[in-house]
Amino acid sequence: QVWQIRLDVHLLNHDGNITDAASIAGIVALCHFRRPDVSVQGEEVTVYTPEERDPVPLSIHHMPICVSFAFFHQGTYLLVDPTEREERVTDGLLVIAMNKHHEICTIQSSGVVMLVPDQILRCSKIAAVKVAEITEQIQKALENDQKARKEGGKFGFAESIPFQRITAFKMESAAVDTNDMEEQAKEIIAKADPPAEVFSKPVLLAAGTAQIGEGVENSWGDLEESEKEEAAEEEGENEAAAFECQKVETEDTTREIKNDESIVLSDSEEEEVIILEPQELPRKTR
Repeated sequence: QVWQIRLDVHLLNHDGNITDAASIAGIVALCHFRRPDVSVQGEEVTVYTPEERDPVPLSIHHMPICVSFAFFHQGTYLLVDPTEREERVTDGLLVIAMNKHHEICTIQSSGVVMLVPDQILRCSKIAAVKVAEITEQIQKALENDQKARKEGGKFGFAESIPFQRITAFKMESAAVDTNDMEEQAKEIIAKADPPAEVFSKPVLLAAGTAQIGEGVENSWGDLEESEKEEAAEEEGENEAAAFECQKVETEDTTREIKNDESIVLSDSEEEEVIILEPQELPRKTR
């Protein structure tokens, strides 16, 4: 049985040469990590909690560190640790991963530049010097962290971000004086310039929309072309249906007039009753 460990690298800021930064962060995280202690007796495996036994570090034999080289003008100029703006104009990029024992772990080349063996040997010599310096800084940082933990002081991410910085996300509480706040507010309002124009009522553009003051012309209340066509069709259908209903009512009225000898028309306001004989009715009504 083995432990399964996954390493995730989250980029907070990218200003070039992210490969080297990610390799340093990854190897430091693995060196700093502690796993729970385990004992095996026959087929029985016991995993101890941090309260029962101190966690133990991983078995890391060496620390491969990446060093990036940028080439310009077809390899005429060489630059170590390029920035983001410098990477935009490079002709090629060479990444060498090496440990402090001068052992090359991997080499990756990208771009349109063709490198000769002498250039690769030169880059490997420079990488050996840079890897030795970076490895020494990593070991010192790990030793200082372990020492701070034993002494009970600040360590880790909390120690690297002091207070009163923009990245701290924490500020000391300060007392706020709330006396005479109303008078101070009145003075500020009195000194402030009044608005150029005050609009007391909003302008209703359409149902559910309104505008206060002068703004850009909008088309919220306007219908789209398709909606206009649909509205026109619906209006035409309604008019046609109303005309058919009126025609049917007129025919029914005509039939009733022919059957009856007289029709009584009543006016609700004056309550005047008029009796018309069939021969006195207008021709259109007949």
